[in-house]
Amino acid sequence: MVRMEPNAKIRQADLPSLEILRYPDPRLKEVCTPVDAVDESVRALVERMFELMFASRGVGLAAPQVGVSVRLFVASPTFEPSDRRVYINPRLTALEGAQEGDEGCLSFPNIYCKVKRANVATIVALGLDGAEFQETGEGLTARIFQHEMDHLDGRLLVDRMGTVAKLANRRLLHSLRDQFAAR
Repeated sequence: MVRMEPNAKIRQADLPSLEILRYPDPRLKEVCTPVDAVDESVRALVERMFELMFASRGVGLAAPQVGVSVRLFVASPTFEPSDRRVYINPRLTALEGAQEGDEGCLSFPNIYCKVKRANVATIVALGLDGAEFQETGEGLTARIFQHEMDHLDGRLLVDRMGTVAKLANRRLLHSLRDQFAAR
């Protein structure tokens, strides 16, 4: 059996050329694999993801959105550079209550729709130091946890849209499909 180098998917990525993938890129639908170890390749990917997220005015970004199919996401619910959060190999352990609100996605520019989510979410993950931690978020933070976890499982905003939202956004969705086909 051939053993791959730890974090091979991350090490193979050309970090400076990474950009946010747009729907309907098939890489967005991949179910991600765990990060093997928290090392310099992970830290470099995280830095690049924060650059892209802040430049695009987002509050969360999952690794598959930049074409790296590993279980990792970054977030900044306050959009403050000092509020940089990293979640490696995350898993949701509890969901409570309910909220419904407008949700967008950097892979679906200018598209927003109402999405029902839990109002409180507890997540367990590894940090950049490799240590496991637990965090409970409410409101927007809980929404970010759930949205980014969807990405790690290959589930997209369009998968959460109801019929009315798909109809309301059909021109923009069609435009994204056309742009992808023209590449």
